[in-house]
Amino acid sequence: MSVEHRRRSPRSPGWRILTPVASVAVGVLLVTSAISSGGTDLRPGRYDDLADLARAETSRVQALRQRVDDLNAEVERLGEQVSSPALRQEQRRIARLQAPAGLTAVEGPGLTVTLEDAPESVQDAAGEQVSNTIVHQQDIQAVVNALWLGGAEAMTLQGQRVVSTTGIKCVGNTVLLHGVTYSPPYVVSAIGDVSAMQASIASSPYIGAYLEAVDQYQVGWELELQPRLTAPAYDGPTDLSFARSPVPS
Repeated sequence: MSVEHRRRSPRSPGWRILTPVASVAVGVLLVTSAISSGGTDLRPGRYDDLADLARAETSRVQALRQRVDDLNAEVERLGEQVSSPALRQEQRRIARLQAPAGLTAVEGPGLTVTLEDAPESVQDAAGEQVSNTIVHQQDIQAVVNALWLGGAEAMTLQGQRVVSTTGIKCVGNTVLLHGVTYSPPYVVSAIGDVSAMQASIASSPYIGAYLEAVDQYQVGWELELQPRLTAPAYDGPTDLSFARSPVPS
């Protein structure tokens, strides 16, 4: 698509408005980048264990999220002052992509799956098999994958919107999601065709193995049909983070 560039007078009010918009947008990008990949101090002795590190990161992420919200609000305020056909076209394009990206709230019928560790008495008696009595990252991921495969339109974990960039990570006996740590029970809710999602769960071999642990080790499992669910819009960073191999010395 080609865009015609026109010369503007240095005194044009449009450029005076676009300049602060661009500056604020750059600030938003810097903050979201910090949320995703920057600033974590992993030097020995700084934190007693992974749980302390996770709690510290949770506080940092929450503060940065508030800053991002403030900057986004400022960008929207300044953007409303700009009148440009090209800008309006881009705004319409962004609006079309927001729903598929999980950036808009969704309501509708669905189901909720709750996973929970076995009672402490069972864990204490399990001995070397104690790993079978707790919920693992892969257990949560198996439920999430089965629901997506069953055609889920929108999903939440612990009330947070799950999107394509969502990573579920174990930190000790907790789960780290979007920079926030959560303890069991873990609640996954999905909006969509309930029958199709139920069928997908029933056909998942991994969930089948988990249900065997439910019978043998009393690990928690509950599936509830919900006539009405709400999945809030995702409000975290949308940029992708990936690992890089070190440059040979």
